[in-house]
Amino acid sequence: MTEQVCVGAIAGAYGVRGEVRLKSFTTEAESIADYAPLSTEDGSRQFDVTLTRTIKNGLAARLSGVATKEEADALKGVQLYVPRDRLPALEDDEYYYADLVGLEVRDTGGTTLGHVKSVQNHGATDLLEVHGPGLKATVLLPFTHEVVPTVDIAGGRIIADPPEGLF
Repeated sequence: MTEQVCVGAIAGAYGVRGEVRLKSFTTEAESIADYAPLSTEDGSRQFDVTLTRTIKNGLAARLSGVATKEEADALKGVQLYVPRDRLPALEDDEYYYADLVGLEVRDTGGTTLGHVKSVQNHGATDLLEVHGPGLKATVLLPFTHEVVPTVDIAGGRIIADPPEGLF
């Protein structure tokens, strides 16, 4: 099986006719339909997607095989995946979150700070959640060119110049 990337999640039913609330994790929310069919993480179900409208905090959509509100409600929380090779190629200095998770983080002096646990975005900028030995809690490292000058996906590492006192 090819590597899978999560592109969205079902947030429950929308209305009473089998539509679902869909959270899209793609750059342009509506482009999630371009990657269909979308599958569950284990690949046991696949869905063709027809977007019906934009709604608060997501999209309303029809999924193939889902015809009732009860079927839509039963899918609440299901994450939707596509094979990695179906995603578009990125330009230089652009990365998929999935590629950053697990990378080792070192400072500019070569000292290991930890590993990327997740990538978060709360509106202002992307943040790398770094976890490692010697850290009492995870550290949120701003993912900017100033703080993270080097990302080496092939080498499995990130070189960071964190603000003083962050680690």
